[in-house]
Amino acid sequence: QVPLVESGGGLVQAGGSLRLSCTASGSIFSYMGWRRQPPGKQREGVATITWGGSTDYADSVKGRFTISRDNAKNTVYLQMSSLRPEDTAVYYCYAHFGGPLGDSWGQGTQVTVSS
Repeated sequence: QVPLVESGGGLVQAGGSLRLSCTASGSIFSYMGWRRQPPGKQREGVATITWGGSTDYADSVKGRFTISRDNAKNTVYLQMSSLRPEDTAVYYCYAHFGGPLGDSWGQGTQVTVSS
């Protein structure tokens, strides 16, 4: 199992910004991204990026969140701007690898946006 090192969560006021990072140490990924789980709600997709740089976003975050990657570091970043209280959630990084490495999930990081 490939461990994912996830960081960057915290407490921010509405309108502020946070940057999440996730590293798949030592492994080349096919795609990586984040899902999030708001308190009392089901987990939902946020954003994904492929090794080649193609991106996809949930409608709820388009125009506010930007996902990027540094392939040399096997790391993806989620720049979150114009944060809203409804963005409050535990954000889980995930990665899909080719071959036997399969899928991995990060431990989750709490993002709290105060009104």
